[in-house]
Amino acid sequence: LGLLECCARCLIGAPFASLVATGLCFFGVALFCGCGHEALTGTEQLIETYFSKNYQDYEFLIDVIHAFQYVIYGTASFFFLYGALLLAEGFYTTGAVRQIFGDYRTTICGKGLSATVTGGPKGRGARGPQRAHSLQRVCQCLGKWLGHPDKFVGITYVLTIIWLLVFACSAVPVYIYFNTWTTCQSIANPSKTSASIGTLCADARMYGVLPWNAFPGKVCGSNLLSICKTSEFQMTFHLFIAAFVGAAATLVSLLTFMIAATYNFAVLKLMGRGTKF
Repeated sequence: LGLLECCARCLIGAPFASLVATGLCFFGVALFCGCGHEALTGTEQLIETYFSKNYQDYEFLIDVIHAFQYVIYGTASFFFLYGALLLAEGFYTTGAVRQIFGDYRTTICGKGLSATVTGGPKGRGARGPQRAHSLQRVCQCLGKWLGHPDKFVGITYVLTIIWLLVFACSAVPVYIYFNTWTTCQSIANPSKTSASIGTLCADARMYGVLPWNAFPGKVCGSNLLSICKTSEFQMTFHLFIAAFVGAAATLVSLLTFMIAATYNFAVLKLMGRGTKF
């Protein structure tokens, strides 16, 4: 077969759902980790500059921020690796499922992608044992490890539950900054509120960011409005929003991965064509 024909037949078995989910996962993780890291750095600077004059008040907060930043590094590395594994698993199981329904012809490419998962021919023909193509042999070796969609379904399910918590936690700083921004809007437009401008404050202590004995701990009135107008506040606020969007995109990608893997596993299991599950 020519190269173009081989590639065209391989595309028939391409897992388009997994491809979309992988791109969404990489985009979401990169957005969440990159923007989250910078947003935490901006929060640290805002606390140091405006909300506390004593380093001991926010020493623990800085340690927590640095710990989260290291966790972000590990999260990015893990999800990029796991996304690549899920994409490879999608190629194997999707090729096997489409071969079952007759939509995927067994070429050198197709055989290498699905022989292990479907329990296909072992390289014997009318003339006896035949020497397997090197690409096919590599794919078969990988397939012995990747051809277990049930394991990927279980792992992805656990990761989805964990990421739901991450998604919920990423909404907390957005809520805090949005409340602060709303207070600043009220200060900037005193005619829209009945409260005195001097009583409109942003208190970092009420959110648990600083201890209750931190001084000053809160900023009120025109001082708060001047903080909201700084580029540091605006950038940090938008970075947290971007990180929240990235967490949502990653959650959608994990759900897509799980649905696709569950479908492939169910078909292979019901058809009795899978490996040992």
